[in-house]
Formats: sequence, C-alpha cells, structure tokens
Amino acid sequence: MNREFRRAMPLLPISMVMQLTELTARQIRYYEEHKLIEPARSESNRRMFSLNDVDALLEISELLNQGINLAGIKKVFDLRKLNNVKSSNKISISDEELRSILREEIQQAQIMQKASLRQGEVSRFFQAKGE
Repeated sequence: MNREFRRAMPLLPISMVMQLTELTARQIRYYEEHKLIEPARSESNRRMFSLNDVDALLEISELLNQGINLAGIKKVFDLRKLNNVKSSNKISISDEELRSILREEIQQAQIMQKASLRQGEVSRFFQAKGE
C-alpha cells in the first residue's frame, strides 16, 4: 500500500475531524457543499474523511485567516488540481538527458560569468576528492 493511497483512505468521522481542525460541523459541510472537499460516505451514509480531506480543511482555515475569501480559495484549489493533471502528463527524461541539460546550463552560466542556480544544488551530490 503506497503512501498516497493510505492518505486518501476515508477513515475519520466528522467528530474526529472537528477536533483535529477546530472547525464546526456546519463549516465542514459548507466546504463540502462548495466542492472544496469530497468526503466518502459509509454504508449508513455518514461522512468519512481522509487525511487529505483534513489537510484541505486546515489549509482552507489558514487561507481564510489570511484574508482570502472562498472564491479565492476555490481558485487556489482548482489551479492545484489543474497542475496535478498537467504534471501527470509530463514526459520523463533519461538520466543521460538530464546530465546533458545540467552540463549545458552550467557551461552557459560560466560563459556569462554568473553562478548557475542549479550548480549549488548539484554540487552537494559530489564530494571533493580528499574529503
């Protein structure tokens, strides 16, 4: 069972979610009505929430505290969903292609006498001889 599957499993009743998020049942149902969360339903039609739902509710609460209205929060969530769809359609590249791209970027930075943004990140994977 992978991590994402476990986080998406509906395990928590609304009473537990209320304690974890410090939101009222009415607030939670309101966010569900606006499609910001989509809890599963048990056989007895009770809402069951996943850890992902709890994270979303905590984020909603935080964004509201920062002064973002519900329409803005919907936009943030919609853009995130759109980016997740786009990222799953990305083409993977081989290690050799990645090394070639990084090498070219570092060479271009040296030609322009500027530090490459990735050079510092890449250098941490290589230790100098004698260390």
